[in-house]
Amino acid sequence: MKNFALVGAAGYIAPRHMKAIKDTGNNLLAAVDKTDSVGIIDSYFPNADFFVEFERFDRHIEKLKYDSNVFLDYVSICSPNYLHDAHIRFALRSGADAICEKPLVLNPWNIDKLQKVEEKTGKKVYNILQLRVHPSIIELKRKVDNSPKGTKFEVDLTYLTSRGHWYQTSWKGDLEKSGGIATNIGVHFYDMLGWIFGDVQENIVHVHEKDRAAGYLEFENARVRWFLSINSKYLPPEAQEQGKTTFRSIIINGEELEFSGGFTDLHSMVYRDIIDGRGYGLEAARRAIEIVHEIRNSKPIGLKGDYHSSLFFN
Repeated sequence: MKNFALVGAAGYIAPRHMKAIKDTGNNLLAAVDKTDSVGIIDSYFPNADFFVEFERFDRHIEKLKYDSNVFLDYVSICSPNYLHDAHIRFALRSGADAICEKPLVLNPWNIDKLQKVEEKTGKKVYNILQLRVHPSIIELKRKVDNSPKGTKFEVDLTYLTSRGHWYQTSWKGDLEKSGGIATNIGVHFYDMLGWIFGDVQENIVHVHEKDRAAGYLEFENARVRWFLSINSKYLPPEAQEQGKTTFRSIIINGEELEFSGGFTDLHSMVYRDIIDGRGYGLEAARRAIEIVHEIRNSKPIGLKGDYHSSLFFN
């Protein structure tokens, strides 16, 4: 049984990490969040200690080590994006490996610096890249890998996940803290695309606003038109009629890739891989971080070139 601590226990994604820790037969010793709406902990680890001040949490981890000879194996990080780098460093200095939500960091050079911390501490940083363990995505990668050399697939990626007015008020609506919409909700899709289709050859941004973003990415083996939004008005009519708030679509050479299901257990699968020594580390995260960094710092060109069809209708 491995010992875990959790940073960011009140966030949207934290319950998936709690479930993953429990599903893998391990124990959550302590958690921290500046807000105390964390009753969900009782569903998984009612005996875990909880703190609203990071300093007291830090002291508790030290006391466990020196007073009780209890050591952390992993720190799971679900804090706001801009704090990931600092909390990863805390984990490594505490003698634990870090398991961090995406985006791992906001800038490519942060990865370089964290690699040095890994070298000095002897501990590892792992990223949650859950689409890499999704069965449909694995099958797609196998198909692409077995295609004739030089094949270029035509891909249209659409990800719409409705969010209320709270989104822009929270840290997620702050470009400096979240990295913007493409970083916050799109980074795992860019990781998936690079993992399957290879290195980036071109990265063009058509639109990048608070509630939507769209662009064109060309990889070694694919031309990708992508569209992301948190505004429910962009949901297709069939999704709206069914009362759905999320819509995912990947169309490859005119055919829909079915991958709408199977998302609830992906974190647990990633955790098993990490604990078994097969997790994705810092270097695996680099390509996606470079993509979102370039998107964030590019000037949108508008409706020019090869853009996503949703922009034409909206």
